[in-house]
Amino acid sequence: MSGDPIHAELDEQTEAVERQVIEWRHHLHQNPELSNREVDTAKLITDHLTSLNLDEVRTGISGHGVVGVLRGGKPGDRVVALRADIDALPVKEDSGESFASTVVDQDYPGGPFPVAHACGHDGHTAMLLGAATVLAGVREQLPGTVLFVFQPAEEGAPAGESSGAKQMIDEGACNDPAPTMAFGMHLGPLPSGYVGYRVGNQFGASSMVKIVLTGQQVHGSAPWMGIDPMPAAGAITVGVGQLYRQVSAFDPITVTIGHIEDVGRFNIVPETVTLWGTIRCSVENDMADIQKRLTILAEQTAAAYGCTAEVTYLQDVPAVHNLKKWTDAVLPTVRSVVGAEKVFDTPPTLGYDDVSEFVNKYGGVYLMLGAQDGELTDDGTVVPTSGGRGLVPNHNPRFYVDDDALVQGVRLHCNVAYDHLNGTITPAE
Repeated sequence: MSGDPIHAELDEQTEAVERQVIEWRHHLHQNPELSNREVDTAKLITDHLTSLNLDEVRTGISGHGVVGVLRGGKPGDRVVALRADIDALPVKEDSGESFASTVVDQDYPGGPFPVAHACGHDGHTAMLLGAATVLAGVREQLPGTVLFVFQPAEEGAPAGESSGAKQMIDEGACNDPAPTMAFGMHLGPLPSGYVGYRVGNQFGASSMVKIVLTGQQVHGSAPWMGIDPMPAAGAITVGVGQLYRQVSAFDPITVTIGHIEDVGRFNIVPETVTLWGTIRCSVENDMADIQKRLTILAEQTAAAYGCTAEVTYLQDVPAVHNLKKWTDAVLPTVRSVVGAEKVFDTPPTLGYDDVSEFVNKYGGVYLMLGAQDGELTDDGTVVPTSGGRGLVPNHNPRFYVDDDALVQGVRLHCNVAYDHLNGTITPAE
């Protein structure tokens, strides 16, 4: 981090907005919206960005995406895109928080679904709103442009719909001016206020799979007169658990069937059964091979039961890859913000995040920001704090975020943004 006096001012202004950031998160947490339905969330974001008198507020991008454009008062060609995702999950919350969600979306495809911010996107949104507030307050000292990118549908749009990071880029969300760096962070089960990073793949590559099995519908009392696709569905669901044994154990993959549906009732052997699942690969080049193996498994298993299988792959998301030159450039600022002892190398995860579309296209870094009751041991292992709330993974009904971590996120956004604009964060060629 540069020795510029503005850093002290950024920290001062961040402290001033901390209470508002927490209030934003609590409000968003109580009012979550699923992917491609982030209407009220986008309105809150738009209203606040507009109140800051930014140079431009772009709305309706990729559905409910919002981009605020802040042009600094000093000359400079660098442009930093700060990104936050804004959608929630179809999860019934069990966090015990006083502001827990009780929302149920009655109209969502496949629903009704309970809705909760079980992945921290409420915190991501609140932190970026805070950063926009702080940076707008020092705009005359900024030598370049900041884009505040609020992205919908990170968790994936419903089948048959589209949205997300790639669509935002394709629709020109970050055009005029184009970023010279993208930056973001994800809240998760690390010690509160600590920052985890990884050179290389921080998150894995992902693909959604849809398998439609077709048999022959018949009365449930006479299954021999038709072809039942249910046993084939069961065999495929069990079989995908063996795919990992067909690839190198040193490059982990997972294949999961998370949802099975049919149209029928208790006494009807259905015509079709649909399986929905996900493939995750730590090495992106393995994806095509795993898709081929899964297709063979589905088609041949279906045939063994007298059925047919139609396999479709949807919503491919590339891995989040932090280049060493960008990580090396960013880490000095990160260490100055949170303390060197709170910055550590983390193992890769097979979770996915389509922030990869921004980082891969424009360069930059994506980090993990700890937000739970944990401690870092001498050997670099994260363990729960004795007497704390535990370490609860994202997408779990009990997932929680420590409000004290949010101020660190705002500071990171602001300081990384400024240090890129002034040339301190520039990757070595």
